[in-house]
Amino acid sequence: MLTESFIASTRAIEEKANATTAKDIGIHVHDYQPNPSLQSSFRKSSTQPNCLAVNATHIFAAQAEKSVVHVYSRERGNQEAVVPFQENITCLALAGRYHGAGTLALGTQGGRLLLWELATGRQISTPQSHLQPVTCLAVDPTLNFLISGSSDSNLHVWSLPSLLSFSDLSQDDPGQPAQFTPERTLTSHRAAVNAVIFGHSASKANFAISVARDQTSIVWNYRDGTILHTYLLASNPLCLALDPADRAAYVGFEEGSVQMIDFYKESALIHPFYNPDQQSTPTQPPLSDRWPLPESSSSPTLCIQVSYDSTALLSGHENGKIQTWNIAKGKYNIQVADFNLPVTNLHMLPPTGFPSAPTPTLKVQNVVKPRYESSLNPGNGSHSNSIVPSNYTFTAQFISSLPLQSTPSHYDELDSALTHPTFPTSILEEGIAELAALGDPSTHEQSTEVSVSLRKENARLTTQLDDALRRQREAIARVLELEKERFHRKEDEAVKRARKKRRRVRLMEADERRRKVVMGEDVDGADEAGNMAIEEEEEEDLSSDTDEVSSD
Repeated sequence: MLTESFIASTRAIEEKANATTAKDIGIHVHDYQPNPSLQSSFRKSSTQPNCLAVNATHIFAAQAEKSVVHVYSRERGNQEAVVPFQENITCLALAGRYHGAGTLALGTQGGRLLLWELATGRQISTPQSHLQPVTCLAVDPTLNFLISGSSDSNLHVWSLPSLLSFSDLSQDDPGQPAQFTPERTLTSHRAAVNAVIFGHSASKANFAISVARDQTSIVWNYRDGTILHTYLLASNPLCLALDPADRAAYVGFEEGSVQMIDFYKESALIHPFYNPDQQSTPTQPPLSDRWPLPESSSSPTLCIQVSYDSTALLSGHENGKIQTWNIAKGKYNIQVADFNLPVTNLHMLPPTGFPSAPTPTLKVQNVVKPRYESSLNPGNGSHSNSIVPSNYTFTAQFISSLPLQSTPSHYDELDSALTHPTFPTSILEEGIAELAALGDPSTHEQSTEVSVSLRKENARLTTQLDDALRRQREAIARVLELEKERFHRKEDEAVKRARKKRRRVRLMEADERRRKVVMGEDVDGADEAGNMAIEEEEEEDLSSDTDEVSSD
């Protein structure tokens, strides 16, 4: 049986400092399907929105109004580490696969970005890139791009591989490496950006969507910085979620309602995102797609998430309740939890219980606390040739056999080709090998012999095919002839039945006339005409019988 769970984090409130939940428990692991129930809890945490990151082994929670991140071990069920930083952390995002090592991206109160490699401890710090605190972070599915949103209304698009590179890519200003400069800046919002999220595609057609306090939601082509579409919202948006199939976005508002933005509301040959005539025209989602909370449960929506099967929406609220919404019916459903404190973050976990779930190769048993060393970071002039430093150590645990000798299946190759950003290396190598074989004389002689044998085989198959087609045409002609004979035979039988019926009627009329003669009643001219008709039909029947005998 499949089981779906979520992790929720809360923010402590001073007036509830005496409550047990406020003082101790701040992170909850909760089952959602099939039976909603609390699974476990982690103590001593208080988080703001966008300050929770989760992978298969750990939970990372940036503490509200503090410069520390609490690290919790999901396997051991306890707090593993308290990691201090030089300034307050305002948002988190995890770059990496759910199973395995990754890099934690952190936004700071001063507008900088920090990158922490969890399995090495390497820490990278960028110069101040935003004029105000960083409010949200997002990493694209290919792990190539990072977007940071800020209270200064701007979004920066970063190259994640460049940020993590050991090389010094700057030639003009060694004090500020080029990898610490955003690829581009998205500047169309006019107020603080509250949330940003990437689509789930690994292709170049993927997009990003953001919401801001100017009551707009903008869909971006983050690779070139163009606006694909703008949606005008009716209230101040606080949070954002995206359908797993990228069919719709969901926005949570201050008064507690949820707005669905259906990307396929109107059927058209060209999607509005890629239609130049509609890209520059803002759209306001219909009121029918805005779902209110019951008045008794009304409270600001601080975070939202979509279930694995896209049938339900979960929302966390200021009053501590987690509500669910029926997406198909477009309305509020039920309450699944009440934590008595503002629910600031929700994170849906991948469902468990699949019969053929892939086995992860490695895991990070214990995170390596971040350390900033000049030898591990670019910009000091010692790594212009991209050499990895000798003191760079990767710490992880292998939990399954390495697939060194396994042959990838056809499905793996197809899946890799479909999800790869460009062309997989295996396909390129195969194509280059085929092109090289065309210029090889020995290969040409072999291909000539193969061509002659193939031509002979094709000629033999062509002859067989012609014979089969001829026999098919003869069979069709015979079937048509039989159908024609059967049709004529049915027509003759119908004519005979009609004649017999008319004859029976005429005989009945003749009997009636004879009765009248015997009884002395008058016989009119019509009766005499009927006698003549009977005689003519009898002669016709005799002639038709004669024709049938002669034809037989």
